[in-house]
Amino acid sequence: MEKNSRPRIAIDAMGGDFGPRVMVPGALQAAKSQDIALLFVGDQEILESELAQHNLNDLEVDIVHAGDVAGMADKPSHILRRKKDTSIQVAFKLAKEQEADGVVSAGHTGVTLACGMFALGRIKGIERPGLATIMPRENKPLVIIDVGANVDSKPRHLVQFAIMAESLAANVLKTQEPQIGILSIGEEQGKGNVQVNEAHGLLARTSMNFVGNVEGRDLFHGDVDIVVCDGFVGNVVLKLSEGLGSAFSNMLRTELGQGFWAKLGSFLALPALKRFRRRLDYEEYGGAPLLGLNGASFVCHGSAGIRSIQSTVKMAGTYIKNRANDDIRSGLEAHPEISRFHRLKHILHTPSGKGSNQNDEPED
Repeated sequence: MEKNSRPRIAIDAMGGDFGPRVMVPGALQAAKSQDIALLFVGDQEILESELAQHNLNDLEVDIVHAGDVAGMADKPSHILRRKKDTSIQVAFKLAKEQEADGVVSAGHTGVTLACGMFALGRIKGIERPGLATIMPRENKPLVIIDVGANVDSKPRHLVQFAIMAESLAANVLKTQEPQIGILSIGEEQGKGNVQVNEAHGLLARTSMNFVGNVEGRDLFHGDVDIVVCDGFVGNVVLKLSEGLGSAFSNMLRTELGQGFWAKLGSFLALPALKRFRRRLDYEEYGGAPLLGLNGASFVCHGSAGIRSIQSTVKMAGTYIKNRANDDIRSGLEAHPEISRFHRLKHILHTPSGKGSNQNDEPED
């Protein structure tokens, strides 16, 4: 699609814990505030019934029937081999056939990744798609990648994650020259495991604004805009952050309800507490972009509410309008040294930063 033209987004309306009851109103609210066309994919009768409850004036909305649903217990291999008409597969088929510019789903993340890879493939030069998340902070949001798409990653994959996240930050968050760090156990170069140290060497050789190692304690109050890590570590960070936020809110609510003075204080502080809660609200940024596919794909939490779906669809629209994938391709072209076709050891140890034997086979 042309830059800034109206994006058409396929909505996997049957995915997630609540299906059309959340996916439909959330997507419609996004379309009302942003110039987006919607393709709701799922059971036609159910979707027609749900859409009949909403005002569709001035909205471009269509239904594409899908006769099956990918459940949270379904394995990706089972979906690809045995189920051919699930709503997520039909949504990606629309994207493959260029009937849609992107896909939004609240279904099984692994199934979404597998179906997206099968239908769209990867951007040339990307070996592993990465799942990014945008986390709220005191001064500005933070992008973390990967948060679960790959539990094992090679150092060069982390550089590819950084290139993809740089495009996300620039095109969606409007961050100019984002600072990029790699998550480690110490700020000093050399701290961390083999993967982190080798990725550090690769990132330092790029033209990206790489600032070095970042410790976990600095994630929420540091200056870095992007943090890269493998999906195992990233998923732990994400789930820990969600759990801490929930626990903190519950403890605060309990303490503010203890006695007359606490209740009075909470009443007086209510406006500030509401602002504080909004700043910590993950639904402000919605779901996670699945970066690296040859198309746009966004994954919401299975329990996502209407506001989270709305935020995700709006983010998808912005990502598509600004042709963020083109920036990823440009970034890869600017850094051929991290391609899979150059041996990692040659990149790290030759003065030029490139392998001395251009005919080397790819390293697994």
